[in-house]
Amino acid sequence: MSDIMTTQAGDPGAFRNFDLSRVPSPCFVVDEKAIEQNLALLKDVADRSGAHVLSALKAFSMFSLAPLVRQYLGGTCASGIYEARLGREEYGGEVATFCAGYKDSEIDEILALSDHIIFNSPTQKDRFLVKAQAAGVQVGLRINPEHSEGEIPQYDPCAPCSRLGYPISRLTAQDMQGVDGIHMHTLCEQDVQPLMRTWSAVEFKLIPYYDQLKWINFGGGHHISRVDYDREVLIAFVKDIREKYEVDVYLEPGEAVALDAGILVGEILDLPQNGINLAITDVSATCHMPDVIEAPYRPALLGEAETGHTYRLGGPSCLAGDVIGDYTWAAPLQIGDRFAFLDQAHYSMVKTNTFNGVPLPTIALWNSDADTLKIIKEFGYDDFKERLS
Repeated sequence: MSDIMTTQAGDPGAFRNFDLSRVPSPCFVVDEKAIEQNLALLKDVADRSGAHVLSALKAFSMFSLAPLVRQYLGGTCASGIYEARLGREEYGGEVATFCAGYKDSEIDEILALSDHIIFNSPTQKDRFLVKAQAAGVQVGLRINPEHSEGEIPQYDPCAPCSRLGYPISRLTAQDMQGVDGIHMHTLCEQDVQPLMRTWSAVEFKLIPYYDQLKWINFGGGHHISRVDYDREVLIAFVKDIREKYEVDVYLEPGEAVALDAGILVGEILDLPQNGINLAITDVSATCHMPDVIEAPYRPALLGEAETGHTYRLGGPSCLAGDVIGDYTWAAPLQIGDRFAFLDQAHYSMVKTNTFNGVPLPTIALWNSDADTLKIIKEFGYDDFKERLS
C-alpha cells in the first residue's frame, strides 16, 4: 500500500474559467452551483431509498450555505457540542450527535440540541442514559464492525486497537439496554461496495437486537456525489434493509456535499533553488491543508501540465515539512503568479489553523451560473490573537 493517499484527480468543473485574480490570496472559493448539484444527487438518493441523509459538519460547515443545504437534506450530524449548536441554530432539521467521549459539564446542552445522541461505548451510554431518555433524545451506540475497509490507518475506524466504536464481538444484551439505534462508520472516500461488505460482516451478528432497533446509521465516508458512484445499488441496498428489518436508515455524507465544489487560491512569493526548483507560496500545507501532511496526500492543481517546468511547492511557515508537493507548469513560474488547488471545500476549510501566525485564507462564494462573487469572510490579526492568551 502506498504511503500517499490515493485520491480522485479532482474535477475542475467551472473553475477552468475562473479568474484567480478576482479574489485575495490565499482564498477558498466555493462554487454555490456545484454544491447545489451535489445536494440534488443526495436528495435523490434520500427520496428514492427512504434514507435520512444528514450533512456531516465535520467535513463542510460553511453555514452561509445552510439555507441551501436545508432545502435538500434532512439535517446535520455533529461531532460534539459546538457542531451540534451550529446544526441546530443554522441548519435546522434533525441533529444527530456523536462524540468519542461526552463531558458532564456539556451533556445537558448537547441533549437539548440533539435528536439522536450516539455513544462510543456502553459505559458512556449507561452513564448518561437516564438523562437522555428524560430529555426525549433517542440513544445510539456506535459499534466497531471489526471489518476494515480503510486504506490509510489513521482514517480507518476499524484499524487494530481503534478507540472508535464498541467491538461487535463483545456486544451483549446488557450493552444494548436502552439503545434505539446502531451507528457504524468504516468508510473514507469510498463507493457502495465497501459499505455492503461491512454490512455483510455485521448483519447476522445483530439478529438478537433488530426487534428493539428503530434505526441504523451507516455514518460517513460515502462518496455519493462522485460521478462513478453506484447510486442505484445504494438505493436498492437501503430499501432492502428498511423493508427487511423495519428500521430507518441514516447516511452521513460530508465530502459528498462539497465534492469538487471549491478551490484554494494561492500566490507565488519566491522561487529559490536548492538542487531543484523551489516555490514558496502563501498557501501552507500545515496551516491550510493539514491533510497533505497527516494523510498524506497530494492535492490536484488546477491546470497542471504533463511536461514543462516542475517546482516543489511549500508554505511560508518555519516547519521544514511544510511541503505541498511537486507540480509542473507549461511555462516558468514568476513571483506573483496565481495558482489553485482543486477540491478544497471539504476538510481543508474546517481544519485551518494559525500556526506560526500564518494568516487564514479568505472565504469566497461564487456562483458559476450567474458569475456572481461574494467575499463571505476575511480573517485578520484578531483571529490569530484571540485564540491565545
